[in-house]
Amino acid sequence: MYYLPVLGVVGLVVMVAKAMWVSKQDAGDANMQELAGYIAKGASAFLKAEWKVLGVFAVIAAVLLAWSGTLVEHSDWVIAVAFLIGAFFSAFAGWIGMNIATKANVRTTQAARTSLAKGLQVSFNGGTVMGLGVSGLAVVGLSVLFIVFYRMYVNGASPNGEEMMKALEVLAGFSLGAESIALFARVGGGIYTKAADVGADLVGKVEAGIPEDDPRNPATVADNVGDNVGDVAGMGADLFGSYVATILSTMVLGREVVSADNFGGMAPILLPILIAGLGILFSIVGTFFVRINKDTDSVMAALNKGNIGSIVLTAIASFFVIGWMLPETMTFQRGEVVLQIERMNVFYAIVLGLVVGFLMSYITEYYTAMGRKPVDSIVQKSGTGHATNVIGGLAVGMESTFLPILVLAAGIFGAFQLAGLYGVAIAAAGMMATTAMQLAIDAFGPISDNAGGIAEMSGLPKEVRERTDILDATGNTTAATGKGFAIASAALTALALFAAYVGLAGITAIDIYKADVLAMLFVGGMIPFLFSSMAISAVGKAAMDMVKEVRRQFREIPGIMEGKAKPEYEKCVAISTQASIREMILPGALALLSPVIVGFAFGPEALGGLLAGITVSGVLMGIFQNNAGGAWDNAKKSFEKGVVIDGQTYKKGSDPHKAAVTGDTVGDPFKDTSGPSMNILIKLTSIVALIIAPHIAETGHHAATPAPVMQNMPAGSSDASLPEAPATDRVSAALDLGDRF
Repeated sequence: MYYLPVLGVVGLVVMVAKAMWVSKQDAGDANMQELAGYIAKGASAFLKAEWKVLGVFAVIAAVLLAWSGTLVEHSDWVIAVAFLIGAFFSAFAGWIGMNIATKANVRTTQAARTSLAKGLQVSFNGGTVMGLGVSGLAVVGLSVLFIVFYRMYVNGASPNGEEMMKALEVLAGFSLGAESIALFARVGGGIYTKAADVGADLVGKVEAGIPEDDPRNPATVADNVGDNVGDVAGMGADLFGSYVATILSTMVLGREVVSADNFGGMAPILLPILIAGLGILFSIVGTFFVRINKDTDSVMAALNKGNIGSIVLTAIASFFVIGWMLPETMTFQRGEVVLQIERMNVFYAIVLGLVVGFLMSYITEYYTAMGRKPVDSIVQKSGTGHATNVIGGLAVGMESTFLPILVLAAGIFGAFQLAGLYGVAIAAAGMMATTAMQLAIDAFGPISDNAGGIAEMSGLPKEVRERTDILDATGNTTAATGKGFAIASAALTALALFAAYVGLAGITAIDIYKADVLAMLFVGGMIPFLFSSMAISAVGKAAMDMVKEVRRQFREIPGIMEGKAKPEYEKCVAISTQASIREMILPGALALLSPVIVGFAFGPEALGGLLAGITVSGVLMGIFQNNAGGAWDNAKKSFEKGVVIDGQTYKKGSDPHKAAVTGDTVGDPFKDTSGPSMNILIKLTSIVALIIAPHIAETGHHAATPAPVMQNMPAGSSDASLPEAPATDRVSAALDLGDRF
């Protein structure tokens, strides 16, 4: 247990080395550095404004948690400390990514002047910094806090006892802090980036007919700032929260596994942290596989080599680790439910999780990559106008839910058959083990996007922009695959958290035959739609303000279109900042308060129905929106090289290209605001339910409410024809009726 933090520290040490290497690269001429400075300054200003609001929220939430921790046996006021540490680590993880991204972007542009291979090296190393920072902080934070709480509450007691449950319940505060900040960072950053992007596209490309990232467009800097605060800082906080929630849920279920191992019965609890730590090491190894030699080599193929290498090495290491840590057989015990778990089945569950993660990424790549049938179908529909482009994108997004859901369903069923609920949880932990590599691949995208913007604004030679466009197009696909990976992890993690919640709330099942449970199932299914509406509406409001401001500057600043006058970039940055801070509050409140209200008003079983509805609906909404938005984006980018529609070639500036820009604009809030927030919504509501479970369990609601007998029976009938209930159930029903009278 005491060696686990070392694995996270190794990741952080390599992260620092990579960050120093990126910082030493050539940052280009003075003009490039000035533009990069605008982007870095805008990103820092946004984070400071966001942190002021989130700081107030964190303090208030910590006070409430500290107070609630004194009310029930399974918790403690120390949960507030864990919450604040988790919130700080989540924000810090996002800052690490944003800080290096704003340095790597201009250095990638300069590197692309030499070759595509050099540009990939700089941008991917920048992404690797965030990947290792997120995973390293998560492993260090979780393992150190677990050691502290183990010493405080357990200290040699049975790992399956109430003392361990209390330690893990307090540790859940760390996950709650991480996911809370992740939600606000993801939603706020998504609103920021898409308000700027939509405004820049609608006025710049469609109305004014100027290229993307043209320096004459006042929203260009805000758009590039948004790539950093949304797709880098927001994504970093997002996957930090996902990583922590997955490990925590597995540890909670591991407490219910009785294991005669050489670690005092602690092996099932410690295994997920160790697997995560090993995943960091093999993600570092995998980065060495990401190489190309010439401009014609496939960037996507190089990234896939690194990803597959990390997955295979993690799977091999897991085999030996499980053989070392776990006994031949273990017993999962919850009340009267007893399940025998074989050691090798735990290994197979981890491998299954790795396979599910890879398949989700591969399927997402198919539906969002340039040159694939789904994106090409949208390109062809652009030839007949804006409406058919939008229809085509919606159809692709909806169709793209089919295969991922089948893969997820098979993964859940298979993992459960192998090792029960612990198998599902450890499969999710296996999937998230290579988060460092997944996030490196994901973060490389917005860095490349920024690099292309700087190349355009700096007026660099055409071949530089062509190289950055190759990186950017690949980055669009990897961003989509990263989001597919995140939503898959959310589904498995939510099921594990759900199982932990059921055990802690004192209920044995969720019976949808009961009216309150079924009602909350529908309410839960509605929440992702309402959440998405709030997020998309926020983008729309902010984009309207952005469009008006860009139009005003084009109209009122003489010489701006001739390149003789400098746009007022800072005013567009201010619009995005103010809108994102203002509009992120309501969606965040919906996610945090809905499980609290339902749990205390209707009890733990009805809350279980709510969680089930949120999970199913949220996964489908997340997949649909992420893939539709990604496909629309790459359909638009296909026109940059020229596409053939009905035998005629169309390029940028053509009517079909303008239709594709419209589709991309519709898809922007889908893929960068509401869609990627779905996985945080799913996990955050489950973690809130886990935190309040001891409180609502102690109210007595958790006792199953029998259906009243002799109710609504036809006149003259009797209960003689009804199946006779066991004596204990009849007594409970009678007592329940007595209470009602």
